[in-house]
Amino acid sequence: MGDDSEWMKLPVDQKCEHKLWKARLSGYEEALKIFQKIKDEKSPEWSKFLGLIKKFVTDSNAVVQLKGLEAALVYVENAHVAGKTTGEVVSGVVSKVFNQPKAKAKELGIEICLMYIEIEKGEAVQEELLKGLDNKNPKIVVACIETLRKALSEFGSKIILLKPIIKVLPKLFESREKAVRDEAKLIAVEIYRWIRDALRPPLQNINSVQLKELEEEWVKLPTGAPKPTRFLRSQQELEAKLEQQQSAGGDAEGGGDDGDEVPQIDAYELLEAVEILSKLPKDFYDKIEAKKWQERKEALEAVEVLVKNPKLEAGDYADLVKALKKVVGKDTNVMLVALAAKCLTGLAVGLRKKFGQYAGHVVPTILEKFKEKKPQVVQALQEAIDAIFLTTTLQNISEDVLAVMDNKNPTIKQQTSLFIARSFRHCTASTLPKSLLKPFCAALLKHINDSAPEVRDAAFEALGTALKVVGEKAVNPFLADVDKLKLDKIKECSEKVELVHGKKAGLAADKKDFKPVPGRAAASGAAGDKDTKDTSAPKPGPLKKAPAAKPGGPPKKGKPAAQGGTGGSGTRNKKAVETKEMVEPELSIEVCEEKASAVLPATCIQLLDSSNWKERLACMEEFQKVMQMKLHIVALIAQKGNFSKTSAQIVLDGLVDKIGDVKCGNNAKEAMTAIAEACLLPWTAEQVMSMAFSQKNPKNQSETLNWLSNAIKEFGFSGLNVKAFISNVKTALAATNPAVRTSAITLLGVMYLYVGPSLRMFFEDEKPALLSQIDAEFEKMQGQNPPAPTRGISKHSTSGTDEGEDGDEPDDGGSDAVDLLPRTEISDKITSELVSKIGDKNWKIRKEGLDEVAAIINEAKFIQPNIGELPTALKGRLNDSNKILVQQTLTILQQLAIAMGPNIKQHVKNLGIPIITVLGDSKNNVRSTALATVNAWAEQTGMKEWLEGEDLSEELKKENPFLRQELLGWLAEKLPTLRSTPTDLILCVPHLYSCLEDRNGDVRKKAQDALPFFMMHLGYEKMAKATGKLKPTSKDQVLAMLEKAKANMPAKPTAPAKATSKPVGGSAPAKFQPASAPVEDSVSGTVESKPDPKKGKALGVSSKTKTAQGKKVPSKTSLKEDEDKSGPIFIVVPNGKEQRMKDEKGLKVLKWNFTTPRDEYIEQLKTQMSSCVAKWLQDEMFHSDFQHHNKALAVMVDHLESEKEGVIGCLDLILKWVTLRFFDTNTSVLMKTLEYLKLLFTLLSDEEYHLTENEASSFIPYLILKVGEPKDVIRKDVRAILNRMCLVYPASKMFPFIMEGTKSKNSKQRAECLEELGCLVESYGMNVCQPTPGKALKEIAIHIGDRDNAVRNAALNTIVTVYNVHGDQVFKLIGTLSEKDMSMLEERIKRSAKRPSAAPVKQVEEKPQRTQSISCNTNMLRKGPAEDMSSKLNQARGMSGHPEATQMVRREFQLDLDEIESDSAAVRCEMPELVQHKLDDIFEPVLIPEPKIRAVSPHFDDMHSNTASTINFIISQVASGDISTSIQALTQIDEVLRQEDKAEAMSGHIDQFLIATFMQLRLIYNTHMADEKLEKDEIIKLYSCIIGNMISLFQIESLAREASTGVLKDLMHGLITLMLDSRIEDLEEGQQVIRSVNLLVVKVLEKSDQTNILSALLVLLQDSLLATASSPKFSELVMKCLWRMVRLLPDTINSINLDRILLDIHIFMKVFPKEKLKQCKSEFPIRTLKTLLHTLCKLKGPKILDHLTMIDNKNESELEAHLCRMMKHSMEQSGSKSDKETEKGASRIDEKSSKAKVNDFLAEIFKKIGSKENTKEGLAELYEYKKKYSDADIEPFLKNSSQFFQSYVERGLRVIEMEREGKGRLPSSAGISPQMEVTCVPTATSTVSSLGNTNGEEVGPSVYLERLKILRQRCGLDNTKQDDRPPLSSLLSKPAVPTVASSTDMLHSKLSQLRESREQHQHLDPDPSQTHPTGPVTSSPSTANIDDLKKRLERIKSSRK
Repeated sequence: MGDDSEWMKLPVDQKCEHKLWKARLSGYEEALKIFQKIKDEKSPEWSKFLGLIKKFVTDSNAVVQLKGLEAALVYVENAHVAGKTTGEVVSGVVSKVFNQPKAKAKELGIEICLMYIEIEKGEAVQEELLKGLDNKNPKIVVACIETLRKALSEFGSKIILLKPIIKVLPKLFESREKAVRDEAKLIAVEIYRWIRDALRPPLQNINSVQLKELEEEWVKLPTGAPKPTRFLRSQQELEAKLEQQQSAGGDAEGGGDDGDEVPQIDAYELLEAVEILSKLPKDFYDKIEAKKWQERKEALEAVEVLVKNPKLEAGDYADLVKALKKVVGKDTNVMLVALAAKCLTGLAVGLRKKFGQYAGHVVPTILEKFKEKKPQVVQALQEAIDAIFLTTTLQNISEDVLAVMDNKNPTIKQQTSLFIARSFRHCTASTLPKSLLKPFCAALLKHINDSAPEVRDAAFEALGTALKVVGEKAVNPFLADVDKLKLDKIKECSEKVELVHGKKAGLAADKKDFKPVPGRAAASGAAGDKDTKDTSAPKPGPLKKAPAAKPGGPPKKGKPAAQGGTGGSGTRNKKAVETKEMVEPELSIEVCEEKASAVLPATCIQLLDSSNWKERLACMEEFQKVMQMKLHIVALIAQKGNFSKTSAQIVLDGLVDKIGDVKCGNNAKEAMTAIAEACLLPWTAEQVMSMAFSQKNPKNQSETLNWLSNAIKEFGFSGLNVKAFISNVKTALAATNPAVRTSAITLLGVMYLYVGPSLRMFFEDEKPALLSQIDAEFEKMQGQNPPAPTRGISKHSTSGTDEGEDGDEPDDGGSDAVDLLPRTEISDKITSELVSKIGDKNWKIRKEGLDEVAAIINEAKFIQPNIGELPTALKGRLNDSNKILVQQTLTILQQLAIAMGPNIKQHVKNLGIPIITVLGDSKNNVRSTALATVNAWAEQTGMKEWLEGEDLSEELKKENPFLRQELLGWLAEKLPTLRSTPTDLILCVPHLYSCLEDRNGDVRKKAQDALPFFMMHLGYEKMAKATGKLKPTSKDQVLAMLEKAKANMPAKPTAPAKATSKPVGGSAPAKFQPASAPVEDSVSGTVESKPDPKKGKALGVSSKTKTAQGKKVPSKTSLKEDEDKSGPIFIVVPNGKEQRMKDEKGLKVLKWNFTTPRDEYIEQLKTQMSSCVAKWLQDEMFHSDFQHHNKALAVMVDHLESEKEGVIGCLDLILKWVTLRFFDTNTSVLMKTLEYLKLLFTLLSDEEYHLTENEASSFIPYLILKVGEPKDVIRKDVRAILNRMCLVYPASKMFPFIMEGTKSKNSKQRAECLEELGCLVESYGMNVCQPTPGKALKEIAIHIGDRDNAVRNAALNTIVTVYNVHGDQVFKLIGTLSEKDMSMLEERIKRSAKRPSAAPVKQVEEKPQRTQSISCNTNMLRKGPAEDMSSKLNQARGMSGHPEATQMVRREFQLDLDEIESDSAAVRCEMPELVQHKLDDIFEPVLIPEPKIRAVSPHFDDMHSNTASTINFIISQVASGDISTSIQALTQIDEVLRQEDKAEAMSGHIDQFLIATFMQLRLIYNTHMADEKLEKDEIIKLYSCIIGNMISLFQIESLAREASTGVLKDLMHGLITLMLDSRIEDLEEGQQVIRSVNLLVVKVLEKSDQTNILSALLVLLQDSLLATASSPKFSELVMKCLWRMVRLLPDTINSINLDRILLDIHIFMKVFPKEKLKQCKSEFPIRTLKTLLHTLCKLKGPKILDHLTMIDNKNESELEAHLCRMMKHSMEQSGSKSDKETEKGASRIDEKSSKAKVNDFLAEIFKKIGSKENTKEGLAELYEYKKKYSDADIEPFLKNSSQFFQSYVERGLRVIEMEREGKGRLPSSAGISPQMEVTCVPTATSTVSSLGNTNGEEVGPSVYLERLKILRQRCGLDNTKQDDRPPLSSLLSKPAVPTVASSTDMLHSKLSQLRESREQHQHLDPDPSQTHPTGPVTSSPSTANIDDLKKRLERIKSSRK
């Protein structure tokens, strides 16, 4: 036993881990003793054992384990850290204890689990136990179930979540182990005890025997509600208190508790939702329409089975409901009607509220069907309509129900009334408001006089039910004309009614307005009121008088009318703890008399009415002298009784009237003071002032002012609304009566005591004489302190005391007053010029800017918090290199703080924290200014804002000694004055510790000084815990310092002595007490969640008051809200929107995309809104009650105009919130939302705002859902909104969204969307069709075959609209339709009989609202293909800055001109030839007005501040024809690109920028270089700008990767052309330019997206080899680039999309088969291709063959054969054979395969020629094929076809041959190359060829038309005459000019599409179109073009040599 002694010496924790079991046993025993001794649950001893507890329970030795379990149980019970071990210990218990044979072990294990639940870890325990249920060992499963059962029986169903247990129950019942099944039975019984029948549905499918056994057990259970026997720790204290209270007899909580304890669990919640839509039979919709009733029955039975599922998953049930509704309404077979009704019942029950949206469609149909007599049908219909009623509200279906009430059929009338009666039973007084009752009562009253007895009875029942629900008071007004008999009948019915919400009959319903205080039983009637009065006013003396006197009032002058006995009945009592407001109903005179007679003798009342004053006096002498006494009585009542604002309002008017009375004045004042005590001074004062100044009596006015002066001194100033008084005081000062003026000045003096000097500012504009009097009064007051209030404290004192603890530092009255000053809005003065001045490069200009700001603030004195862009501008100046400016900025910020007052809070984060950074400046004077500024700010904001969040800790983190010492010094000064701090203060602690060890002595000292103050707020424990992360040496030092600091730690400041002047209790508006939490609590009723000893009693009451009839009781909240609601509702957060978009892009937050909004989306939106929407508005917006949403919308509408900036800043959030409203079922909210949206989009279009992609995509799809609403008004509104949206979002981008909408299941939505598409096409031409007109129209045409008639019509109409604009071309675009559809379409077109020529006129008449009303020019432009120039490049805003802007074209349309004309010439306005030459035959006589040339301002200033649109605008200027404009734009972009933090902003604009750049390159190359007049160094300067910019761009990899293939191709084309430009080499700096281009090209190759650049180079090579005009040098350079790429391949192969590259190579090889490549002059191309393929093969190996997925028919691909060969080759001889042999082999294989495939290939070609769409493509392929295999025999294919077809083919081939081999044309293999260089003009002008290049499509006459239109526009010529000429389509359909599907549209579509379309052409569909001579239009190019051509030819010749 020698080793025993070894372990005995070890400390306990080591023993517990020892490998000897004895050692562990001893360790556990000792641990147990230690645990039992520790008294402090927070003792650090506990933490030592944290890691060991799991070992205690999982010990491998059974004996030791028992001891361990005991110790663990004690640990869990007593240690406050035990919660951390929950997961591991419970899982240990489950796996290692529950399987032990010893019962004791299992018991302890269960006890431990229950103890964890007790210490609030229920969820974690439950999770582990549920996992245990899946264990293979049945013992463990049984123990887990047992534990769950015990937990449930002890803690109750509130703590133990039942849903997950019920979910696994059926599985447990199926277990093979009997023990498990038995245990499952026991837990099922236990669950049943808690939730009763809610358990039945989930268990309906278990074994019937088991179910029967359960039923037997369930019956035996006691019926009483179960109560938990064990409580969580947090509940235990509460429980103890309740017991004490109950023993004291105050059973206040008892009643509430019982109600509380049985949580009503809804079985529905426990069920899993089932998805049934997908399970409907495939042919359901056909069958339900079938002729045979048996088939219809089958369909319905299938649905019936599905809807039996008790809970259904939400989905789009519209079509199903519509089908069922049709059966109910139209089916002749009543059996099926009943069946369909059952199905509807099932749907309604399974979907609940989600069915609400369909309720409106179905209710009328069912009600109409009640004409059926068969009882089973009637019953089924009743069940259906009752189930449907529960899914919606009476409000929503009221119209439909009322409409049926007038039906002639008595059965329908009877059943409808019965339905109303049943519905009423579900209502409460609040859900059955007057507005609803009125129409229902009116309709029912007609029915009670009906001839049919059953109708009368039903109506009586309904009225009786209503009477029962809302009480007689509410119904009586509607029953005025009903005779007594009938009234009795109604009352009799009402007594029989049993309400669903269980309300006793009789008086209670009537009396519910004044519920007596719980716990005081009140007898009914007036006596009850007296009782209540007695209990609440225990002093018997005055009591007799009080009730007697009060009723004495009514007949006399009606003054204290409402007091009659009700004082006590409104018992939301205002005493002590409950700071609830009292609310009383106003009583009518009759009721008052009735109440008075109950209290006073009859004679007295008669005498009071007597006309003889003596008699009246005699009567009154029972209560002393009439008037004075009455006033005295009012005062007494106010002091003693429960006196509410209702009573006060009635009395005050009389009091103010009597205040000037010589005799009664004093009594009146007394009474007013008493009322002020009861109802708080601020409210009373406001009432009194407004009453006094609404009457003319000057005596009353002056006395009121005097009373107020005194009252303020007595009550203190807190909570008074200075603004309201000041206006009254000003009135008083202007009064003619000197007494009034004097009183006013006295009052001002008193106010001065509280408000301070700022009060004078309000009166600066008074007359000098008055002002001097006021000043004299103020002088007197100078230096006096306001007296401590003596009144108004008593009643509210308790709430005042505990409020002190949570409150933030008390603000003095003075700072409150600042809140009330009138503030100026200066945001409009902070212009973008000013902001750019402040950010200028030249410091003098920056200084000027700052001076201006200082002047603005000085002038405004007090300003509103909205200061536009100023914060960001000033923030930039805080780190200015010029220290003088830094100081000036700081001074401005001090001014700003004073001017803005407390509102500056919202700028703390973005401006305040940067000031703190300045504290780190090396210059002492700068630091001291910064400190003064921070203090000036903190004075206004309080410290909370500064300490919240991580900002302060981030500053401390910086290792700048100056910053650290200043900041710590500042904190040391501020922290001791605070009474509480945000929790974020703890974040500073680690940095504070590092400051304690800083190498700078001053920092260390300051840190030590600050330490005690940190500790004062955080407590020693938290601080000590934070040392855990320090190094051991540091930790000891810091702990020592903490100990020292603990000794010096000051106490927290208590509520200061001035607290009396501080707002007391709930009286103060929240604004004055930033953190007065308890006040908030008591108002909002959250008391329950925060048990606080002082509020023990309040609990019961507040929970009652909260529920009392759903009325919002506390008027205090409203007072608070009014106070708060004055500010702006949207706070402008600079760059907030951009940041949110970034977050969404970076997936930091959820993308706004859902079918129904889940909670996390709503939460996320809430969070995002919290920073930029006023708190109170946000509460309204996210309230659960729809009325609040309506309120929020009303507020938003009011603020729309005044807060444009804010609305635009939060637009994305507003739109997202609106989408949430779309999912509400309440119609009123929806209508209001749509109303708001209409106003909003009108505002946005006025502001010329453009929706961002993000805003559009998170809003439009949801708006489109609403276009399918059943109600017409809503659909109309949505369409109107879609209309307006086109003004702020390009129609072409709207198009795809609406297109998506046509795929909906909702047929109404499909139809509306199709109509909307028609309108878009009609208004904006074909270019809106996305992605191409062809695809779009094919999609639309599909709907011609829809099963819904409306959808079919809409689709047909839309296509007819297109036909009207575009003529027969439509047929080509829509592709093949079924014969039926085609005939429908042709029929419709014939019927519409509108010849295309009429179209444009119609457009203008019918759709004026769609076009922008800026000028006629834009009207035309919106419609022509130019619409889409609102592409990204042109999202720049129209220039509202220029007054003449209205006459000009808006800037959106400017850029495209540059694009179109950029190649041919600088824009000049004299181009008459163009007009005369080309268009004489098109236009009628042309009127040429005076040209107006527009000015282009290159500045930002006129632009909107939105970043994206600013960038768009600058980019658009890069391509400008004016060199200086372009250079200026480039430098601005360069500035952005060079600053890392700003470069991000370019993201998303890269393609657009590159397009603009290569357009500029092209412009220089074609135009500027040829222009003799231009200085060449200008051009060099422009070149170097462009290249510099590009290099900056391509150094930022993330941006470089955004460039797309098409753009890169054009860019490389431009750069290589530039390198080869011989004209540049001749310039002196030319060499330098070419060198930098070289460098740039290398950058582009390395940094771009590797797939895109490789793809671009391949396409470029292909183009350059095809175009004979391009020089061989060009192709060579492209190949060099490709070689460089090949060299990079080994590193980049993994990031490349091989499939795409191989597709490009495949296309290349198709255009250049090997034979053709070999004919090339140089062998480079073929070698380049082989090298590329070889490298890819080498890197990828055989896997490369898996990457041919994008190639359509692989087996025809030469590429695949080539790759196979290579692979084979490398396999066989690992690459030893020479290339030549490979080639031979290849050609052999080629021949073989080609012979085998010839037939298939030719068959394919002939198939194409035969088809309508691909005929041209087929001919082209055939031509190619014949050329390639000249000996091929196509005879057999032609033999079988008709003569016509044969000649068609031959003619087609001839045409192609002429085109390709024709003179003056560029040969090109059109059919196969998707990238044709085809031009339409016999001599290739550079403009046109460039258009051809970029788009690879032919150019029709419409292009010239378009160009002409644009040139006219550019010269300012008017376009209004356009309507007089036939539209394009009629020109296009002339036989001489073959129409082309999409080239013209495409050409003018936005640049981005141009890019995409080219990519599509490259990859997807080789373009079918061919060229034709284009008729007269193109015959004579203008002379300018000919000169240009000559030059170009010269150049080409010289380069050839």
